[in-house]
Amino acid sequence: QLDNDTEALLTTARKHLCQFGVLKFQQVDGLNTVMPFGVRKIDTFRTLTTESLAVFIPFRVQDIFHENGIYYGQNVISKNMIIADRKQLLNGNSFILGVSGGGKSFAAKGEIENVILSSDSDVIIIDPEREYSQLVRALGGEVIHISATSQNHINAMDMTKEYGDGANPVILKSEFIMSLCEQLIGGSNLGAKQKSIIDRCTASVYRTYQQNNYQGEVPTLQDFRAELLKQDEPEAKEIALAIELFTSGSLNTFAKHTNVDTNNRLICYDILDLGKQLMPIGMLVVLDSILNRITQNRAKGRNTFIFIDEIYLLFQHEYSANFLFTLWKRVRKYGAYATGITQNVDDLLQSHTARTMLANSEFIIMLNQASTDRLELAKLLNISDLQMSYITNVEAGHGLIKVGSSLVPFANKFPKNTKLYKLMTTKPGESA
Repeated sequence: QLDNDTEALLTTARKHLCQFGVLKFQQVDGLNTVMPFGVRKIDTFRTLTTESLAVFIPFRVQDIFHENGIYYGQNVISKNMIIADRKQLLNGNSFILGVSGGGKSFAAKGEIENVILSSDSDVIIIDPEREYSQLVRALGGEVIHISATSQNHINAMDMTKEYGDGANPVILKSEFIMSLCEQLIGGSNLGAKQKSIIDRCTASVYRTYQQNNYQGEVPTLQDFRAELLKQDEPEAKEIALAIELFTSGSLNTFAKHTNVDTNNRLICYDILDLGKQLMPIGMLVVLDSILNRITQNRAKGRNTFIFIDEIYLLFQHEYSANFLFTLWKRVRKYGAYATGITQNVDDLLQSHTARTMLANSEFIIMLNQASTDRLELAKLLNISDLQMSYITNVEAGHGLIKVGSSLVPFANKFPKNTKLYKLMTTKPGESA
């Protein structure tokens, strides 16, 4: 019987290219050696080739493990967890790239939920597709719907004393109002006269607010227009007429006092219903509101995470693209970390501004990529052909993650039978 069993085992082993040795009269010693006592009764060594050894000790595998970091998935090669902390990188700016259905929103929501639950940082989301509302409400955040007909208003003139980055806040705000007026007038560049008038009126409407040490009622665009009408120059009347539609006309949603809770630590700006007319100015006001919040948080010593979904929409407008570029360069000083999410990598890279931002981001999550996007990314980020296979025709939640100089293939599987999964998924029929 023993011989039959031995022969059966040897046959099976040969089939799988394994070599077995038979222990004659040493069965007890053999049994004691394989038992987990740590005793070696059989005096035999096995020589491992480098390839076999690498299975047990993966020398070539990069692992990412930052202390106090958050979970981003599992390393495909070593099967270790990827724990990263964007605060420990040269800059914490990030991009999440991938085709539609590749798991971009899911990756972003995973990070948002981890940041909210594991730290006291603030999170601000710009949501053009209404994908984050459920999760934000479940985590106790504030969803701000912005449109021409919405009851939610954000005052374009909102300003705190920290706004000026140490200088006079009105100087920076005046620049913003000029951009806003150019946008309202129809994208034509303002002349020197108009700029001087706008600067004068901006300083004038903020004078009382500044004298009260930035307390009390903040002026609005309606006050700004009233100030323009008081000026003698005909150019002032022209500017006042041009911005009438957005101050006292039907698109005056940004010309009223802010009536939403912008102090919640989790805010989602829902801009799905922002029409074509309001989109450029709406984006400017939202970004300016975010800058206001970041500067406030810096004074408090708090970190701010900003997530901008479908970021390519913002690059279609020159002013919001420039504002974003400035934000990307400056937010590190403010203790803030910006994340851009997009599927149109090719479109994104058409913009020189976006290309520079992507190249200067230390943290990039790449999910399944379209063929043209793959080639562009490989050139920009020096990705090898082997690494490229991890972002070619892979399932949702799988891809490459770039953390500083490390580039690691990852898989982020999430249990589907959880309440959190239902709040985070955007697949039809799966959400809560």
